[in-house]
Amino acid sequence: MTIAINFHKAKYTLSAPSIRECPPEEGIEVAFAGRSNAGKSSAINTLTNNHKLARVSKTPGRTQLINFFELSATQRLVDLPGYGYAKVSREQKEQWQRYLSEYLRERQCLKGLVLLMDIRHPLQEFDTTMLNWATESNMAVHILLTKADKLSRGQAGSALMAVKKEIKNAGLADLVSVQTFSSLKNTGVDDLKAKLQGWLAPESDEQSETEELPEPQ
Repeated sequence: MTIAINFHKAKYTLSAPSIRECPPEEGIEVAFAGRSNAGKSSAINTLTNNHKLARVSKTPGRTQLINFFELSATQRLVDLPGYGYAKVSREQKEQWQRYLSEYLRERQCLKGLVLLMDIRHPLQEFDTTMLNWATESNMAVHILLTKADKLSRGQAGSALMAVKKEIKNAGLADLVSVQTFSSLKNTGVDDLKAKLQGWLAPESDEQSETEELPEPQ
């Protein structure tokens, strides 16, 4: 039986400018990506119940780095650079995009991608670019429609259905799942944890591996 992951034990380990400086290809990791205003840091902090954890990526010099958070010796969360709003040169943006694409395509221990989008403005150009990079590599993607508290329940439900319809029409329903999320209201956290549990500690794992997982508090 797989032991439940204790996301509260997440701790920052390192930041890498490119795939070449990433940790060794051991264990399993799940990456979080999203536009700079999508609420990525808030979502990671809410998931881990540590409102200072993702602040690491906001310190000078780290905003465009790949940030790693350890859950256990064999499980990691990865905070990818926010994209879309950085005031830098076109050349610098293109370099970041190359690094992101390289990471998504070549990182063998990457199990899935959590793609965050503001529920009021989903599937923007950068979002679809990330989605395409991941699905071209046959990688599972879980779309997190953040800031759902900004809409009424009916509006949020309609937005969710609209995104699901676009994913289905694009022929990606087998690889891509979608949910609503609100860090402010703390809603959708259990659904996100269930998705990450399935990716980071699949039922098919050997017992010797699951025994290394931290005990839930």
